[in-house]
Order: sequence, then C-alpha cells, then structure tokens
Amino acid sequence: MAVSLDLTQTRPAGRTITARPPVVASAGAKPSLLGMSRRELAEAVLSIGVPDKQVRMRVSQLWHWIYVRGFTDFDRMTNVSKELRQRLDDAFTLARPELVLEQISVDGTRKWLMRFPSRGAGKPVEIETVYIPEEGRGTLCISSQVGCTLTCSFCHTGTQKLVRNLTSEEIIAQIMVARDRLGDFPEADTPQGAIVPGEGRLISNVVMMGMGEPLYNFEEVKKALLIASDGEGLSLSKRRITLSTSGVVPMIEKAGSEIGCMLAISLHAVRDELRNELVPINKKYPLKELLDACRAYPGLSNAKRITFEYVMLKGVNDSLADAKELVKLLKGIPAKINLIPFNPWPGSPYDCSDWEQIEIFADYVNRAGYASPIRTPRGRDIFAACGQLKSESERLKRSEREKLEAAQVTAGEQPVEPSPAAPAGS
Repeated sequence: MAVSLDLTQTRPAGRTITARPPVVASAGAKPSLLGMSRRELAEAVLSIGVPDKQVRMRVSQLWHWIYVRGFTDFDRMTNVSKELRQRLDDAFTLARPELVLEQISVDGTRKWLMRFPSRGAGKPVEIETVYIPEEGRGTLCISSQVGCTLTCSFCHTGTQKLVRNLTSEEIIAQIMVARDRLGDFPEADTPQGAIVPGEGRLISNVVMMGMGEPLYNFEEVKKALLIASDGEGLSLSKRRITLSTSGVVPMIEKAGSEIGCMLAISLHAVRDELRNELVPINKKYPLKELLDACRAYPGLSNAKRITFEYVMLKGVNDSLADAKELVKLLKGIPAKINLIPFNPWPGSPYDCSDWEQIEIFADYVNRAGYASPIRTPRGRDIFAACGQLKSESERLKRSEREKLEAAQVTAGEQPVEPSPAAPAGS
C-alpha cells in the first residue's frame, strides 16, 4: 500500500517523519547560497565584508558545511567566527524549498512534491523528484523545468505546459531535500523502515530524467551538475550522473565538453515518421542528425556508453522488425539500450507491450551485443515511474476537468472549460 504524507498538515504527536526539522524558504526570502558556483560564493562573501585574503578559505568552509554536512543553519558552522555567522545569516539563507507531499511506494520508491517561488511565473510552482532504491545503488531522478515544451505523446509530463526553467539553486535543492529525507548526511538518521541500499551512499546516482528537457535549460543545469560532481562537496562521480535529452542536437556536444556526464537519449522509435509522432522534436532534429551527434559525443567509449531509452508501446514500436532496425541504427555507437515498459497515466493513448513481446525484443538486442536490461516498473502506484511525473496541482486540475466534462456529457450539455484553479499554496 502506498503511503502519502501531506507535509503541509500538522503531524501526529510523537510521529517522526524527518531526520531533522527542515528550514523552509519564505516569500521574499534572502538570496540563497545554495546553487552558487564557487566564484559566485566568493562574490557573496566579499559583498558582506570578508577580506580578500580570507575569501578562498571562507568559500571552502561554506562549501563543506553546505554540501558535505548538509547544514541549513549558519550558527552551526563552528569554524566560522560568531560575528561572520551573524553577517551571513543577515544577508543570505540556506533554506530548503517547501516540501508539500511525500509519497512512498510499496516497492520503496519515494516521490517528493516541492514548491518553489514564482520567479516570474505569476504564482508558486511545483515539481516532482523521485528516489529509486535498488540493490547496491540509490538513484535520484531530478527535474530541470516546471512542465515541458516537447509534448512527447507517451509522456504525462508533456501534457503540462512549460511554466519556467528551474534555477541551479532549485535543481541542487532537490538533491539536498532527498538527502535530508533519507538521512544521507552525516549526523542524520535514515527513517525507520526505509528501503535503501544496504551499504554505501544512499544517493549514489543522479539522473536528469524528471520534468523538462535539460538541454533547454543548459546553463542552470550545467552549473548544478558541476556543483553535484565537485569532489569537495556532494562528490558524485560524473560517471554516476546521467543527462537525458529528447534530442536537442546542437547542445549535445556542448553537454559532453562542458559538463562531461553520461548521456541518455530518449529514442523510442527507429523511423522518422513514427518518432515525429512520439517525440515531436524529431521533426526539427531527425534521427540521422541525432545519431551523428551521438557518435561525436566527447569522451564516448566502451567505458562511457550512451544509453538509448526505448519505451515499449504495444503494437506501435515493439516488433522484432523494430528491434532489428534499432540494432542497425546504433551500429558503431558504444551504447546500451534501456527498455522501459510503458507506464500508463490517466488519458494516455497507449498500452504497454505484452511481457512476452518485450522479452523477444530484449533477447534480439542483447544477442546483438547491447546490454538491454528490462527496467521493472518502479513507483507506478504513486505515479513516480518513467513518463508519469507532473506537478500535483496540474494533475488535480486535469482530473477536475475530466470529471466536469463527464458530468456535462451525462447531463447532455456541451463541455466547457472550468474556471482557472486557485494559485498553488492559496
């Protein structure tokens, strides 16, 4: 049975649901140091009067307290003078975003609904972040945008219009909140009963596969991922950070040379006419251009393969002929194929391929030399699986609209659009 914790409500007495009390940003909050590059952090401490000769040391200290220890309270930074701690607290914040909802699947997958300030969007915005525990690793799926412009026909997120890009602060905050909730910082405890890897880091892998197209928010994604891979902070290996794109061809080489993380391509079809329907960006950057960009990806080798994601849609892209064409398309590219059973969502026009057909497809590409594990769906019961993410307010608006239209049809009326929903948090 899935568990949902509405964190905007009062918690029952005596029930502990977080490793430490979260510090939450308020409206009109001070600027956050979270998500700043080292250069920006240096400028920040200079702005409050730290002498030039101390800047490097102070940046190093702050970086450690923020990213290694996970502190949100300047007063706990014991190797910083009390007077400087007060100046930092007066000028800046390390607050986490508002955590609205935490859902826990029967399989241990966790999904968090986070709310951020409007920042030009007109009202506060919401995104979803997912944690997937597996044997030997824990993967965090993070978002880069609120909504998406790409309208991939099999993807729930694509039914939510793009509201705005996330900042580097908001991207990094997703990692910080997840580590808070899992007890993945020193001095923090993992929640009792949580399903997590038996040893090592609880969050060992990060994938940019949540809401949005990362390469349409390149600079903020780049800044966040360089912070995440900084060896003196969060210290995630670039081999354990994967950026997934639907195929923004001009930015692929840039991602490889300036970020250097692993690359995943949301492929899903082996013919342009079908991919135009499933992944409409293909009309702008067709398969040949996309695969040429993959062949030129900086650092590509057998040790640094590109992952090609392929959602299995019944009667659409799952035939043995499709499998054969997929192998032919990827010839010469060090690659692995990630076969994803389609995860249904309300109103979706597709069905998941039969398991027997998925196994036939997988067997062919495996025999051709591509590692293609069939990803067992995780978190379906809380809409946390691949292609199911969408902000809760948008999901509820769609649900209410569908109920209204059904009621109008039953009454013999012409369906009309409901009035706009109240802003999130109102």
